[in-house]
Amino acid sequence: MLNVGKIEEGFVLDHIKAGRSLSIYHYLGLDRLDCPVAIIKNARSDVMGKKDILKVECSIDALDLDVLAFLDHDITVNVIKNGEIVEKKTLPLPKEIRGVIHCSNPRCITSVERGLPHIFYLADEEKGTYRCRYCDERFHETDASVKY
Repeated sequence: MLNVGKIEEGFVLDHIKAGRSLSIYHYLGLDRLDCPVAIIKNARSDVMGKKDILKVECSIDALDLDVLAFLDHDITVNVIKNGEIVEKKTLPLPKEIRGVIHCSNPRCITSVERGLPHIFYLADEEKGTYRCRYCDERFHETDASVKY
């Protein structure tokens, strides 16, 4: 049985889909932080079968919750203070996401104007559909322009 010690101050990202922890680690910029991080892959889960977990010993302010919610809004964020869970956050889908995904429409202004930020808005919360702010192109998870 694997045993990873508890953290005193930080956060635990729980219920990550199995195999996604490393991409979330990089996408959130945790590789650029100077703090301890534990990545647990394929942990047993009664509900999910298998899951990944990230334990990070640093301020919750270092975490972009909108990016995390966009990547996987089923993740639970456990905030840790003095070695105890003080808050459990569930993540709603963000209303707007910037610089995370790119528009695949070759006629979109973002294809011509390289300096424009790629902005997508939540068009359908039930389906989790995002659309480009400039051309209204629908984001597809299978699109090659996705970074995760």
